[in-house]
Amino acid sequence: MSEARIRWISGPVLRAGTQDVFHVHEAVAVGPSALLGEVIKLGPDDFVAQIYEDTTGLKPGDRVVGTGQALSVPLGPGILGTICDGLLRPLLAADGPFIRPGVRTGGARRFGFEPMVPAGTRVQSGQAIGRVASPRPQLCLVPPGTAPGVVRWMAPAGEFSGTEPICRLEHEGGASSEIALTHSWPVRESRPVRARLAIAGPMITGQRILDTLFPIGRGSRAALPGGFGTGKTVLQEALAKWSDADIIVYVGCGERGNEMSEVLDELPKLQDPRSGRPLMERTVIIANTSNMPVAAREASIYTAITVAEYFRDQGLHVALMADSTSRWAEALREVSGRLGELPGEAGYPAYLSSRLAQFYERAGRVRTLAGSEGSVTIIGAISPPAGDFTEPVTMHTRRCVRTFWALDRGRAQARFYPAIHPLQSYSGDVDALARWWQAQGNPDWSAQRKRLLELLEAQVRLERMARIVGKDALPPAQQLTLLCADLVNDAILRQSSFSETDRYCSPQRQTEILSLVIRFIDLAQGAVEAGVHPDRIGELPLRRTLQRIGEEFGETRIAQIRALWKQLDSEFSSLSRERVDAP
Repeated sequence: MSEARIRWISGPVLRAGTQDVFHVHEAVAVGPSALLGEVIKLGPDDFVAQIYEDTTGLKPGDRVVGTGQALSVPLGPGILGTICDGLLRPLLAADGPFIRPGVRTGGARRFGFEPMVPAGTRVQSGQAIGRVASPRPQLCLVPPGTAPGVVRWMAPAGEFSGTEPICRLEHEGGASSEIALTHSWPVRESRPVRARLAIAGPMITGQRILDTLFPIGRGSRAALPGGFGTGKTVLQEALAKWSDADIIVYVGCGERGNEMSEVLDELPKLQDPRSGRPLMERTVIIANTSNMPVAAREASIYTAITVAEYFRDQGLHVALMADSTSRWAEALREVSGRLGELPGEAGYPAYLSSRLAQFYERAGRVRTLAGSEGSVTIIGAISPPAGDFTEPVTMHTRRCVRTFWALDRGRAQARFYPAIHPLQSYSGDVDALARWWQAQGNPDWSAQRKRLLELLEAQVRLERMARIVGKDALPPAQQLTLLCADLVNDAILRQSSFSETDRYCSPQRQTEILSLVIRFIDLAQGAVEAGVHPDRIGELPLRRTLQRIGEEFGETRIAQIRALWKQLDSEFSSLSRERVDAP
């Protein structure tokens, strides 16, 4: 056991002198309360460590003990359905508002176990050997890195704690090892996979502006930047509630306590729309608020992605919501300053870009060691100061992600939600997902999406012109462009997360709404070319219906959306007859 003594301490950073051997990223126990820390820098006869708990009371001379292992978290069936801190300690098991210093777990729980392989079976790393029934069916895996072996003993069906052995393996050479429901894994190390796969299908978010215009593939990466009050947290909560991921990992990294309290209060009460059971049964919340130790904020991101990879290895599709990576970067900056490192842009450490890349590159669609398909999709919120997208965290993140959902302060102030700016946002997964949308019954999806973006771009240009010469001075075709763009904004891009009817929009309903709006635009353009004034088109009863189609036609009324086609054709036919009958 390696041992050292504190020589100097400043907040979460300490320097300890020793003649023993320590390693970078080794977990250490600090002081009389055995606070959890991690070695981050080595010297000839000392090292620097960062502490993930409150360091009040620590002083020079206190003992630092090395564990010999990298900073790790326990992974097992007890994670799902829990609310944890950045070190994966259950908050609901805390004795008081905070977890006491030095506490590692929230106590022992027992889980129903059912074996899947009999004694005598040869198993390998990552293979499923049993099922666990709580809180929802999960697999018990041979921990990655375990040498292949033969099952010499398998526990019968029954209840076991996370640390009790449920399997004994015999390896080549006569060595043996035991497997429990829970195993530890270093948070800074990616879990191995058999192969990484290309993007094949989307992660359905239920938000029209995202799925229709800026879709994200399963296993992809997205950034969600926006200034204060633009709706980042509300949108991420909506994605957590309504996305079609099997497992949701939500990490509140350095967020304000009142925002996290809303999440912690609301999510456990929600019902999963797919199963009808509590949504919390497929959710893990990692809460690391701004008043918690700053170093733990830096670790919480790695804890979250490690948890996501654990469920991915079971053949599940996982969505990781990180809110926000800006607070994580600020923790890096604070610790870097205490270390006396040379600052980079805006005071952030020079390795900010590489740390962001390490985090986002752990997303992906993979073939697991067991041969099944799983994925981790990362959606990272960013809080740029004053909404400046040229600041370092946003700029470096753009290099790591494929999808960029830019939240706009102007749209948010106009109470237009989601406040995603359609001309500042983009998706690199569009080409890979076009075939999927075609299979859903919309062969023209790519062309329709491109047409909407061109229409919205023309709107910005024409509105600038209209402010100079007046809208009525524009030619009829340009007036129609503004009218149709307003319709696209109201019918497709606007969607309230608090609406009982429109908080979720399925791909089928999105396809019907999109096709109907495109049909309206086609007929309107034909009518204007035939001499109909745009004001008459704006007075059509169906246009007002289309503006509120999301609110008035929910998931149970998709067939009625199709029926609107006849009404649409009828109203435009009436306009044509009026034009013919006019003297």
